[in-house]
Amino acid sequence: MSSLEGKVALITGAGGGIGRASAIDMAARGAAVMCADINTQAAEGTVALVSEAGGVADSCAVDVSNAEEVRRAIEATAERFGGLQVLFNNAGVGGGYDWDQTIAINLTGVYYGLRIGAPYLAQNGGGAIINTSSIAGLVGLSASPLPPTLEELEEAEGGPGAYIAAKHGVAGLTKQFAINYGALGVRVNAISPGFIETAMTAEFRAEPEIEQYLISQHPIGRLGRPEEIASVASFLASEDASFINGVVLPVDGGYTAR
Repeated sequence: MSSLEGKVALITGAGGGIGRASAIDMAARGAAVMCADINTQAAEGTVALVSEAGGVADSCAVDVSNAEEVRRAIEATAERFGGLQVLFNNAGVGGGYDWDQTIAINLTGVYYGLRIGAPYLAQNGGGAIINTSSIAGLVGLSASPLPPTLEELEEAEGGPGAYIAAKHGVAGLTKQFAINYGALGVRVNAISPGFIETAMTAEFRAEPEIEQYLISQHPIGRLGRPEEIASVASFLASEDASFINGVVLPVDGGYTAR
């Protein structure tokens, strides 16, 4: 198990899903974790789970689409725990939002984390940044075995296209910030999960035909679990990944291997 002993981590979107699993995993590896989420009650619930397992965590509110809130979350983490070495830009929404909302949270939110977090880490001893991209940052997606109708595409508005655009943007930002900050002691990598069993995919999984179709797209023969993404995030945050920089890593059961 990769150690995070003595490190401080800030995780956005820590109120559930991949963010919650990552908070639990990083704390179990020795990190003190700030659980940041726009839903403060959910973030506090994650803190309770970490504490029950013997870990160290606290929570704060953050709307990642607001640069000043991202800055305050970083500063609050350093003040609470005496430093910051790991930033996991994980907060995001699914494809059910319009273009402006999706881009603001899934792309601009990650950009703020990088723009504010990377220089902060560089000025304070270095560290690791992990971004949550998606297989939708590497390829286009089809969530149904049947081609969509024109009416369905029109009803979807900007959501699915915005999701694809945002996640591709995260992949690009990851590479650029890795180039810019690598020599300053800051590694920047991204994870591209496949379909994971979280609240974000619950709507798809509620329809047996769609769920089976999604499973069939993953050569491993199942959907992923949040804990499987969390363990990769912890590895990328650790010194075991000290020569990994600028990688957009699929963790997708083989989805993008087709």
